[in-house]
Amino acid sequence: MASSGEEGLYSRQLYVLGGGARRLAGAAALVSGLRGTGAQVAAALVLAGTGRVVLHDRGAACTADRAHQFLLGESDVGQNRAEASQRVLAELNPRVVVAAHTGELSEAFLTSFQVVVLTESPLEEQLRIGDFCHARGICFIVADAKGLAGQLFCDFGEHFVVDDPAEGDPACAAVQHISQGNPGVVTCVGAEDSRGHLFCNGDLVTFSGVEGMTELNGQEPVPVHVLDAFRLEIGDTSSFSPYHRGGLVSQVRLPQVHSYEPLRRALTEPQIQVASPEELPRSRSLHAAFQALHAFRAEQGRLPRPRAPADTERVLELAQSLGAQQGPLDEDVVRAFASVSAGDLCPVAAVVGALAAQEALKAITRKFLPLDQWLYFDALECLALEGAARLTEEDCAPRGSRYDGQIAVFGAAFQEQLGRQKYLVVGAGAIGCELLKNFAMMGLAAGPDGDLTVTDMDTVALSNLHRQFLYRSADISKPKSVVAAAAVRRMNPSVRVTAHQNQVGPATEPLYGDNFFRHLDGVTSALDTLEARAYLERRCLRYLTPLLDSGTEGPRGNVLAMVPSLTQPLVPASAPGDGTFPPCTLRYFPRTIQHTLQWARDEFEGLFQLPAEHVNRFMEDPASPWQLEVLQQVRDSLWERPRDWQDCVRWARRHWQSRYHDAIAQLLHNFPPEHETSPGVPFWAGDRSCPHPLTFDPDNDTHLDYILAAAHLFAQAHKVPPCSDRAAAQTILRSVVLPPFAPQERLQIPLMEEQEGVQVPAGVPVPPDRGRLAELTQVLMQRRQELVGSEQAQVPLMEPIHFEKDNNIHVDFITAASNLRAENYGIPAADWLTSKRIAGRIVPAIITTTAAVAGLACLEVYKLVWGCRDRSCYRNSNLWLSDCLLLRVQPLPPPTYRYGGREWSCWDRLEMRAVGADGQEMTVQEVLDWLQRTHGWTVTMLLRGRIVLYDREEGEETQTRQRAQKLSENLEDAGERRQRELELHYVCEGEDAEAEDARPPLLCSLP
Repeated sequence: MASSGEEGLYSRQLYVLGGGARRLAGAAALVSGLRGTGAQVAAALVLAGTGRVVLHDRGAACTADRAHQFLLGESDVGQNRAEASQRVLAELNPRVVVAAHTGELSEAFLTSFQVVVLTESPLEEQLRIGDFCHARGICFIVADAKGLAGQLFCDFGEHFVVDDPAEGDPACAAVQHISQGNPGVVTCVGAEDSRGHLFCNGDLVTFSGVEGMTELNGQEPVPVHVLDAFRLEIGDTSSFSPYHRGGLVSQVRLPQVHSYEPLRRALTEPQIQVASPEELPRSRSLHAAFQALHAFRAEQGRLPRPRAPADTERVLELAQSLGAQQGPLDEDVVRAFASVSAGDLCPVAAVVGALAAQEALKAITRKFLPLDQWLYFDALECLALEGAARLTEEDCAPRGSRYDGQIAVFGAAFQEQLGRQKYLVVGAGAIGCELLKNFAMMGLAAGPDGDLTVTDMDTVALSNLHRQFLYRSADISKPKSVVAAAAVRRMNPSVRVTAHQNQVGPATEPLYGDNFFRHLDGVTSALDTLEARAYLERRCLRYLTPLLDSGTEGPRGNVLAMVPSLTQPLVPASAPGDGTFPPCTLRYFPRTIQHTLQWARDEFEGLFQLPAEHVNRFMEDPASPWQLEVLQQVRDSLWERPRDWQDCVRWARRHWQSRYHDAIAQLLHNFPPEHETSPGVPFWAGDRSCPHPLTFDPDNDTHLDYILAAAHLFAQAHKVPPCSDRAAAQTILRSVVLPPFAPQERLQIPLMEEQEGVQVPAGVPVPPDRGRLAELTQVLMQRRQELVGSEQAQVPLMEPIHFEKDNNIHVDFITAASNLRAENYGIPAADWLTSKRIAGRIVPAIITTTAAVAGLACLEVYKLVWGCRDRSCYRNSNLWLSDCLLLRVQPLPPPTYRYGGREWSCWDRLEMRAVGADGQEMTVQEVLDWLQRTHGWTVTMLLRGRIVLYDREEGEETQTRQRAQKLSENLEDAGERRQRELELHYVCEGEDAEAEDARPPLLCSLP
């Protein structure tokens, strides 16, 4: 994955898997068993870019496969599953060779694979192939989903090397001080959020750029002991030179070697991974239950019939007789598992398949620690739903339907209920695609009264294709929601799906208003901004609509269930960092690559976007009021207009000199390296790193990268044909002669944010702006006339360039500009991909996480459709695929508060039909009377948002007018559209201070 096209396609995944992702193109994987779980594994490996994926299955597709095997169409029924799936997967990623194999899995055949994944295999075949793979060093995975439970096993051999065991970038911190001692203590500079360093006990670190105690620079990695958020202990520094200033301490991740047992031994001596010790007995019981199921199938030639007591008890007997479990057997777990083990659920297959696919990617990329060695997953809490225990064998018997696998678990009546659902899916990105795929398989909204609405404003982009299953390269630039809805119809023509291209927000409340939300059975959120998610939560809280919120970041994911009256609303996350830093830090005292990248982003905007916008606006409307600083920028842009690309190269060379030499030289002129803030206190210490000017070298790749990118963008902004000839640029650069640097005397440089903007020499009076403004305006008007009369002038004169994270030239400039700035300050440079991620604020993403999260969310949909009112049945989920950990916990109950002498929940509200005796809309007085009559509350203030409908503190005349007004009159006067339902807030007489934000809202239905 080295080409720019591949990086554009896989960039979000590269941020998860790191350099190991480049091994994918040369890898070969076998996926055996192409039912639901195998289809999920295979699709993930193909989307991820595995070089060769071979599909194996000897069975023919049946109608019931189509409720969990999303690769099959109606015409594929009766065809070999592997061959039918191959046709779809080959289209999914043309860079991957996808082949089908329908013969035996012989040893000669298996030898060519780095990874073998078995699903739906009998135990005897698992043992045979597991023995062979272990002996040959082939990574071996078993993944099975049965009903509401799943099993995962990994054996990566006796000597498996993990190159990078952890997610994210290695920790790094700026050094503030290092003591001489045994042990030496390193004090780190705090970040803007004051979190301190991110090191852990035992981490290995190296040092660079340390002045004074230079013995640390270039040393072999040393372990650290964390003292607190800002201090670390290292080895003996007592004999080292005294620390002077500067330096970085960086974590080093060394490869790890791991050894695994073969399946045959691991069956009887299982090493089971759990999220908490309390889960171990349950997992051990499932371990025995899966073995018993293999034994039952070998004995009976079939799986247990759904809800058949005799079959369930036989599985339990077999589990007890195996004697393989460690500790007591939980018979209820085994019975529950066996009773629905013939079921096939798309969400369970999605979770188990995604987990297995991530383990296969670990085997290939050697990124993250593999599973050690068993993992069990179940959603057997679904069987505790009210009434589920009364389902009979007849209720769950096959009907010859595509949904038979789902009916086996929940019954035929529930399937009809699924078809009647009305759901809104907000967002058709990575999670949204997986949700919609699952909904199509489940038959959600596939009945006569069903309705599935999906809305997304975005269009399909190249970088979406590696993780958004519903899109193909032919769909690039098409609306996501439209393409996704069409894909859902192909998977299940019965689903009644409608595509919208709207943002769900205040601007679209006329569309997504009272009637829309009140008819919904549920909402799933697949949004990528906290603001949008918070708005959707408020709407669902207002209309008592269930909401399932899902999110991912790299290998981490979560699902939160918000169920009216049962659970707390979604916990509002703290606002994310917006990428801004103190201006002083960016302009003069950067200390991290994040600082230099943000500086480069600001440079981009200040050079290629804002000047062009200001010039175009001046050319269009010179008579508008202008600030002097803006007109000075317009003047500079008009006087710097290039005639050709060579002029653009010369401009870029002058700008390089200004930024990376002259500005630094001026800073050091004001504050020399040995400058002291006060006697004995060095200026360049702590969070201030002493910079050094750079000397331009046309043969330096980074210098030339900057020139070419800057010249290209400058040419584009001025509508001059650009060029990328490096040799020609070097020839021009060698002929450029610049005047030597001359420092400005007494130039003030702000040391604190409040001094920012004071840039004039001390003691020099600031001239009045008005005269300079008039003079500059006159000069620019004359220049404008010349340009307007010129035949060569284009309208608009310049092209503003907005930074696009997926534009390579834009990222080239940001990377070079940032790394040169970093070199000024001794900060380690960042590569192109890292710079793109940080500057573009890209969230790392991978198909395995999104598929697993969507599967977990759909398990909660089952409970909502069932109408479950038992909070103990619902689950919030947190997923860490890097460690193969899944934590599912009950949601918390809603918070309560006391008001007006009783207890209220955050879901509670007062509801009234605001229609008077005359059939007309109520007045404010009638609402006040209703609150007094119904609740005994004397209202002193009534509000709709910030609009005051009534205030007892106003004069008598104003109060009289307010009371007489209809409820909606004030709103119409304020320019708000009329609504059928108003949410009002109030203040009552005798409230205490604690009641300020704790009152049930009043919902008034208007005629």
